Amino acid sequence: MRIAVPPLVPAALAGHDRSAVVVDLSGETMGTNWRVRLARPAGLDLRLLQETIVARLAGLVGEMSHWEPGSLLSRFNRAAAGSWTALPPDFAMVIATGLDVAARSDGAFDPAVGRLVDLWGYGPPGPMPSPDPESLAITRAQSGWRRLAYDAASRRLRQPGGLALDLSGIAKGHAVDVLADLIRRAGARHCLVEVGGELRGHGLRPDGDPWWVDLETPPDAPVSALRIALHELAVATSGDYVRGSHTIDPRSGRPAAHGIATVSVVHRSAMLADAWASALTVAGVEAGMAIARTERLAARMVVRSDGGAREWISPALAALIADER
Repeated sequence: MRIAVPPLVPAALAGHDRSAVVVDLSGETMGTNWRVRLARPAGLDLRLLQETIVARLAGLVGEMSHWEPGSLLSRFNRAAAGSWTALPPDFAMVIATGLDVAARSDGAFDPAVGRLVDLWGYGPPGPMPSPDPESLAITRAQSGWRRLAYDAASRRLRQPGGLALDLSGIAKGHAVDVLADLIRRAGARHCLVEVGGELRGHGLRPDGDPWWVDLETPPDAPVSALRIALHELAVATSGDYVRGSHTIDPRSGRPAAHGIATVSVVHRSAMLADAWASALTVAGVEAGMAIARTERLAARMVVRSDGGAREWISPALAALIADER
């Protein structure tokens, strides 16, 4: 097995206790599951921590879920043309980051494709027949990050009319970052956090090992396993090998179909890892590789090829791969 080990930063050693007990907390959120594994410090109230996590996640869902009719995002999607919506800090951070990644990826990532997601039957309205060319053209014209106006100083977002946000390609990553920061403030500085497959690790296990995470690999791909040491790092994965092609390419308005089985991105921020994994999946093989190089992303791509699969590893990730076990 190949392993990737980033440099161990001093922060990872702070408060390390070999006698600590590893405990797990878990629950449901955002249509998926969350899980926290932590080295329990003395005096940590696990029940209070669980309640705090549940409340914090409920707040994020109340802001950014496109499945909840009463969420702030859903209200923005129904807002009148020309109206401005004040965003709370979490929502504002996700929008600002999403718009930045959209610009840097030339629209491969786009937080404003909610209408297209619904049109193809992947959103709250449920399954739909394949759209006809006219419906697709109309919906594409309503969509797109370039139609949005965001005032960062006042944290306000303008509804241009008919546009719908969908933050499913970035919100889970943000939730991971939020929980990791919350848990560390509670005193548990050594932890592994997951929301729906997106992960972030801090510190070390009590036995001195890092929090090891295996990159997702399609079971039929002849690719050797790659294990990442999440020293103050996050990892997110996107692709179609589990649920089929369900990611919309904002540029064509159709589901992305580039032969990419999975893309994993390792980053300091789970939110950025999440967004970039989505962007590289949509960009396609050659364009995705170019973006990863330009942005210096630690990324792995598994591409279907001639009935099999091949792996591509970016230079930034290759630099972390130490050896095989």
